[in-house]
Amino acid sequence: MSRTDAELAAELAARAGALLLDMQANSGLTGKALGDAADAAANRLLVEAIRAERPGDGLLSEESRDTAERLGKRRVWIIDPLDGTREYGEGRSDWAVHVGLAIEGAAHTGAVALPGLDGGVVLRSDHPAPLAAMPERPRMLVSRTRPAAEALAVAKNIGAELVAMGSAGAKAMAVVRGEAEIYLHSGGQYEWDNCAPVAVAQAHGLHCSRIDGAPLAYNRSDTYLPDLLICRPELTRSVFEALAG
Repeated sequence: MSRTDAELAAELAARAGALLLDMQANSGLTGKALGDAADAAANRLLVEAIRAERPGDGLLSEESRDTAERLGKRRVWIIDPLDGTREYGEGRSDWAVHVGLAIEGAAHTGAVALPGLDGGVVLRSDHPAPLAAMPERPRMLVSRTRPAAEALAVAKNIGAELVAMGSAGAKAMAVVRGEAEIYLHSGGQYEWDNCAPVAVAQAHGLHCSRIDGAPLAYNRSDTYLPDLLICRPELTRSVFEALAG
């Protein structure tokens, strides 16, 4: 391998992000038509590159037909070419590109690109940075369109400030970047929604699990993941106690 898995993930996330920005600026498309075309184009870029660079690995993408072949693989790339299609089509900044690698069912390596931020940002599992200082009042990220009831209840219980944001990747990386301390989602996701973000968040020292504390499992035949918690380790106990009570 000429590049490590983490280097490959970061390079591909950045390349897909650049493609998406170019389409946003130059395709002449808008809204849903732009999102659909961009999703397909970024998917082609990522799938072709992963198959060329890691031909023996499995692959699961939101935008490609799934097959059972990946289930027999120890290493499986799990990608979301455009997380936050609505936000992307609206010209917002809270969308992302996910390139993750699960090994033996665990999120192992990942990169999440946030191309819509000024200058673009790629957060990587191999370049962890120290977490920011904890604020006096914790901030909890919720969907800007459908905040989860459990998240609202926990926020009320622990006195957290609610911060609305778009895509799953943008919310997860906001915790990594110190823009919030808790991301709790119970409205249902799929493996591609959080494999790469979880790999990055774990590398930065954050707690990542199901909301009942169970580990997150990847490369399953059923790719649905009902819930997710990414938070500062100092707040994990308070969150679980609020969920239980």
